[in-house]
Amino acid sequence: MLKFKSLFNKQCSVIAMIHVDALPGTPLFSGSVDNIVKKACKEAEIYLSNRVDGILVENMHDVPYVQSKYFEPEVTASMTRICTELRKIIPKYIPFGLQVLAGGNKEALSIAKVCSMNFIRAEGFVFRFTDADAGLLLRYRKKIEAEDVLVFTDIKKKHSSHAITSDVSLIETAKAAEFFLSDGIILTGTSTGNPADVEELQGLKGNINLPVLIGSGVTYENLENYLSADALIVGSHFKRDGKWNNEVDEERIRNFMNKINKQQFY
Repeated sequence: MLKFKSLFNKQCSVIAMIHVDALPGTPLFSGSVDNIVKKACKEAEIYLSNRVDGILVENMHDVPYVQSKYFEPEVTASMTRICTELRKIIPKYIPFGLQVLAGGNKEALSIAKVCSMNFIRAEGFVFRFTDADAGLLLRYRKKIEAEDVLVFTDIKKKHSSHAITSDVSLIETAKAAEFFLSDGIILTGTSTGNPADVEELQGLKGNINLPVLIGSGVTYENLENYLSADALIVGSHFKRDGKWNNEVDEERIRNFMNKINKQQFY
């Protein structure tokens, strides 16, 4: 918790999502990396002007996703280029992180290390069907001397089938993540933009000593339900019409930040 609070010192922080456009080698790539970088930087500037507490970059437009073992070098190279340019405009006092889909946790750590970033969002840290990677990932973090990069881990992640681990409860999964040295856990709804279960949030807060982040579905309207979380990752709600693949909507960001800043103590 101390490491988390060294980055996020508010009662409930807001981490805004930048969904970078499709990268080279993926079906929706537009043909211009420069345009991808410009758009990401523009979104970062909008977020910063509205005083979000952190920024998280993700390659969500790279649909359909492939597992990290099938990545080609351009994925890591492109995300490194984007994050390098974003780091130039994001002040060092604003926590800055990334996620590399799907399951590119090692790639994310390497990018975070060379781009002086603060955290990553990791999938499959514990209880993945084939190869949960907590041990390998944290050994790699030690190897490249990136221990100042925090690892926030999804549990019972959205879009995933949990039939294989249905006998393992959410709290048991969270406790496993804590035991395996996660720096924070992320609770989501069943799909992108769907709200997380409020009762599950309260159960986690009462049973583990890790920071709990909400990873999907927070809106202006339901914000009050999630103020007990340590941070809110907001993507879809900050886009036009609340759809993740639309343009950033500055009015929605401004209204949300005004509301949360009025409702919490620092």
